[in-house]
This record gives sequence, structure tokens and C-alpha cells, in this order.
Amino acid sequence: MTQPLLSVQDLSVRFTGEREVRALNGVSFDLAPGESLGLLGESGSGKSVTLRTLLRLHPPARTRIAGSVRVEGQDVLALEGRALARFRGGTVSMVFQEPGLAFDPVCTIGDQMVEMIRAHATVDHATARAQALDMLERVQIPQARRRLDAWPHELSGGMRQRAMIALALCCKPKLLLADEPTTALDATVQIQILLLLRELQRELGMALIFVTHDIGAAVEISDRLAVMYAGRIVEQGPVAQVLAHARHPYTQGLMASSVVGGMRGQPLQAIPGAPPDLASLPSGCAFAPRCSRASAPCREQAPPLATQGAGQAVACWHAGEVDAGGAEPDRQAAAAP
Repeated sequence: MTQPLLSVQDLSVRFTGEREVRALNGVSFDLAPGESLGLLGESGSGKSVTLRTLLRLHPPARTRIAGSVRVEGQDVLALEGRALARFRGGTVSMVFQEPGLAFDPVCTIGDQMVEMIRAHATVDHATARAQALDMLERVQIPQARRRLDAWPHELSGGMRQRAMIALALCCKPKLLLADEPTTALDATVQIQILLLLRELQRELGMALIFVTHDIGAAVEISDRLAVMYAGRIVEQGPVAQVLAHARHPYTQGLMASSVVGGMRGQPLQAIPGAPPDLASLPSGCAFAPRCSRASAPCREQAPPLATQGAGQAVACWHAGEVDAGGAEPDRQAAAAP
């Protein structure tokens, strides 16, 4: 069996302060070289916290991390100083949600890319600038040579996002983390960015973790899906398997509340209630207060992430009650002779 590029085991993150916030609660998953994983869920489910933890970007003074994160067998949580700096951008890189805030406003796009390249490779300024130009052309920025000397505020939203992708890829990382990179873009540009990420991933042979709350975007770019709720993965598996046979009620709720073709005039089935307070999580399943199938065991103990077949895993005490189409069976029909 091929060794995973990334292995995350029982990862927990606590933010301390006036109240302790349990942002991640036992997250585990593996990622193979060249594979694409979509992290799906509502705001506050722990998706962005997961990505930032993989790069050790949380303030250490008020962050408590437990569990294991290994990239190519290297213990990421043990990295310090120059080793951590080389890891960031060199081995794992990140495309942030808002490139207008991620770029330094007082440096040109080219200067920031050259600085990144020279921090990870022993090359002169001219060589680094040529590599930066090549990467801007790869992400299909028009008049790339001119954009090297442009300031971040001079680019449109879509162009800034492409430049952010170029900055993240200029040192050819083995793993790219994309934190909702299409959120602030119009629909046409969103599709262009998704197709660009998929093309670059295949061209460079890198693995990808794509964070989104948009099921359509996750399907477009992911090989596997991991659905997160209250800092836990509640369902994961191959994209086609999860979409066709969603077994967790939260995954089913996300799919039912999404607009698809042919729904004109039909009401959306919204998930009732609101996500839990991460500073005071219930002892049982965090989704139980919003779940129509919740029973006494659900409120007493959190279910483990258990395999349901075909590479799919679900954290739900009632997962076995869901039929192959992803819906609850008709109890009366099931009881009939």
C-alpha cells in the first residue's frame, strides 16, 4: 500500500482565552500523492481551522494542539524555526480565502513572488523573476509581464486570486491548501478558477485540500469528500459514493438545501436550528439537536467514524437505517410482510 502524503490522526485544537473553544475534535484522514480532498460544511465547522493547523498558523500562545500531523512521515507539529519556514511554501502551500488581504499591499506582485522563490531556492533575482513570470503565465494571467510590476489593488478579484495561486505554487509544493478560493468571485470566474486549480494539480502532480461550503464546487474539484460538523468529520468517502449514498443526516441536509437544475418554484429544505457553540459542546452527537432521527444514545455519546462499505465512513448511530439511495427507509413498508 502506498504511503500517504499527508496523515492526520486524532487532531484536536483548543483556543484558550475567556472561554476554551474546542475548534477541532478528533479529526483523522489520509491524503495520497496527487489526490484531491474536499472539506465540506457550514461556517464554523472547522474547515479553515484544519488547514491553518496543517501549516501551524494559529497563535501558539493561545492554541493547544493534540494528535498527529505527518507529511511524508515528517512530524509537522514538532517543526520549529527554519525547518517550519522551509515547510511553509516549500512542501505545503496555501491559497487564502481573501487574496486582497493575503497580499502585502506595499509590495508588487512580482516582488512578493521573487521573495518567496528566493526563500526556498538558491537562485539570483533574475532567475527568480523569470520563474515568477512563468508561473503567472501558467495561471493564465493576461499580460503577465506587466502584472509582475502591478500592486495588488490594481488587479481585479479574479486576477488577484490567480496571482495568489501563482504565489502559492511558485515553489512547486507537494500539497496545496485552498481555503474557499472562489467565495468572493462571480459564477463565471468561479468556474474558471476551479478548472485552473484542477489543471494545475494534474500538471504539477500535487495533492489538494479544497475547503468550501458549496457542494457544486466540491464535486467539481474533489476525488473524495469529507463533511465536517462541529470540529469533527461526520462522513467521508469517494465523491460519487457520498453523493449517491449520503448516510449522515447532516450530509443529506446539505444536499437537500442546495439549489440544482429544475427546482424553480420549489421550496428549499433548510436544516433546522443552528450550529452548536464550540465552547459548550454537548456530550453526545453535536448534530442531535437538529436531527430528526436523534434518539437517546445520540444525546449520550458521540458516535465514532465507522466504515459503511465502498470506502465510505459515517459518524452516526443510525447510519445503518439509511437505504442505498441515501434516505431513511419506509418503516411501515419495512415492517409489512
